[in-house]
Amino acid sequence: MVPDDVQSAGLRPVTARTGYALAVDIGGTFTDVVLRHGNGLAFTDKTLTTHQNLLEGFFRAVDLALSRAGVGAEAVTEVTVHATTLVTNAVIERRGPPTALLATGGFRDVLRIRNEHRYDMFDPQIEFPDPLVPDTLVFTLDERMLADGSVAKPVDAAEAEAVARDMQAAGVQAVGICLLNAYRNGAHERAAREAIQRAAPGMAVTLSSEVSPQIREYPRASTTVMNAYTQPIVAPYLEALSAELRRRGFRNRPLIMLSNGGVVGTTVAGGFPVRMIESGPAAGALAAAHFAEVMSFEKLLSFDMGGTTAKACLILDRRPLVAGEFEVDRRYRFKPGSGFPITIPAVDMIEIGAGGGSIARIDNLGLLKVGPRSAGSEPGPVCYGRGGTQPTVTDADVVLGLLDTERFLGGDMKLDRAGAEAALGALGERLGVDAVAAARGVFEVVCEQMAGAARAHATDRGLDWRGLPMLAFGGAGPVHACRVAELLECSQVVFPPMASVLSAFGTLVSPVRLDLVRSALSPLATLDWDATRALVESMAEEGRAALAEAGVKATDATLELAVDCRYRGQQNEVTADLPLSVLEAGDAAALRQAFEVAYQALYGITLPDVPVEVVTWRLAARGPIPQASRAPAAGGSTASPRTQRRVAVEPGVPLVPVYDRAALAVGQRIAGPVIIEERETTLVVLRGWVASVHPTGALVAEREA
Repeated sequence: MVPDDVQSAGLRPVTARTGYALAVDIGGTFTDVVLRHGNGLAFTDKTLTTHQNLLEGFFRAVDLALSRAGVGAEAVTEVTVHATTLVTNAVIERRGPPTALLATGGFRDVLRIRNEHRYDMFDPQIEFPDPLVPDTLVFTLDERMLADGSVAKPVDAAEAEAVARDMQAAGVQAVGICLLNAYRNGAHERAAREAIQRAAPGMAVTLSSEVSPQIREYPRASTTVMNAYTQPIVAPYLEALSAELRRRGFRNRPLIMLSNGGVVGTTVAGGFPVRMIESGPAAGALAAAHFAEVMSFEKLLSFDMGGTTAKACLILDRRPLVAGEFEVDRRYRFKPGSGFPITIPAVDMIEIGAGGGSIARIDNLGLLKVGPRSAGSEPGPVCYGRGGTQPTVTDADVVLGLLDTERFLGGDMKLDRAGAEAALGALGERLGVDAVAAARGVFEVVCEQMAGAARAHATDRGLDWRGLPMLAFGGAGPVHACRVAELLECSQVVFPPMASVLSAFGTLVSPVRLDLVRSALSPLATLDWDATRALVESMAEEGRAALAEAGVKATDATLELAVDCRYRGQQNEVTADLPLSVLEAGDAAALRQAFEVAYQALYGITLPDVPVEVVTWRLAARGPIPQASRAPAAGGSTASPRTQRRVAVEPGVPLVPVYDRAALAVGQRIAGPVIIEERETTLVVLRGWVASVHPTGALVAEREA
């Protein structure tokens, strides 16, 4: 039995595990759950996401998994981990409360002016999302902090209190404070917060100097406002989640997945919800890294296709890349620059609106397009029978025979084939083809979109995608993976166990981790090493406190240092990993060498005669990486097809054999075309591929020469 104090802290016991761990991932269409025993035995399930009350779908999925395992809440003696789209949905659907921005006098238009950059110089129709804060709720203070952190004009407390009363009169419930040069010295923001809390005690306040202490005014303001906008939603949600878990008899507090590929406690997550925006996709990338480790892949392409979006992520040296900035709510053809910049460390991936619920349509030029709009779970694809009328990718898969309408979700959810055929038939009429040809077009278009996104993601990072093995997961990923792999010239596709709910599983193999950032612009030649060591130590203290709240002992914490540098005169920085010993020794030569190695890898050159500037310091504080026990091996006898089904994804393909995945034996080889079904998803192996069962239980499809 695990001691009560360990359980209440959410700590992952390091002794022999005899209980269950629970993971829940709320996506745009489905809510996935994994209940995993310490011996590797897992029970999975999924249910439609309940957007009006996410906790309803959360506990419905949990109850299904517990019922399958034949246990109650008391059996969950290990960790409970949660990933959610709550923050992303609140931003995209504009469901946040009235939120204000408090800026320095003269800078009230920072959210409108953005960075004065046109992401497409030759397109007159470019679009940006409307700011989360309307112009009428932008307020200013007559104060000024200089670029070196010295005070030119202090905050007038009376003025700040008067502004707070004006906000309150306007119905404001949350405010983001982003004052000029606060990344260097946050004293003015803290003074403004104290004044606001005196005048309006119930108002939620976010400081840029705490959530994103980095240079560049607009990205810092954008990040601050998004945190303020979502905090009144997320903090009560996490409190309600924790309370309901306790009420139902779960003894450990939940851990929350962050965008950086780590988990933290609810206090940190609730205070900084902007760090949760990419929590579900990040969990999938960590699961991909786990399988890269257990299957000995040095490089891997993670391909996650769910009901709403598809994500591609490169796993290098068995770890996902982590970037310091990403975008949310891209409005114009998903182009970079058309969304809100968020300066929060996140797993580096590309995400497009191409999922099972993506809607197919004919554009103004008469061309077939798929996404980015999605039917989601409400009403969902036409074949769900929940009121959907527009054809989607899932409808096309039904018409092509890829999905069994009687066995979807193990038969718990019947699909309406006639409805799907009618919707695709109507689409086909506009194209001059029948329903099957239209469905085949939808299949090809969505696969090409996903392959194109993966190519762009790899090319932007100077990597060759050809020949990389692909890990395919998500509810729709295994259906389309072989075709996407063909377009990317991949030689292998790996279908892991629990493929449909792998992002939920990924939270169970994610370490407790918090990434912290501080900008401190300085020429390398005159860098104040003592001040820098103090700066990094302050980040380390914050990181250790977050790890402690999540149950990680100080002796188990690991600190990883990185630095953003640039050559003098350049606008953009390059991030380089840095041993802590370089900081301790104040070794400028070693720091420059680390920067130039990273610069050379990205650009192919270095500029040895140009001085280097240090811009930003980054520190990752993380706990041990959880070790998941291997699941029991697959069946031991060679299985035969359960049935046959006509599949129209390729012309001229005859009846295709259909296997139950659970019946396949380790080492069994099956030549495509073949369909392999499991309860939550369907694996489609096309002609020209041969699938075999790996000892891990993964199914590996290899392309024939």
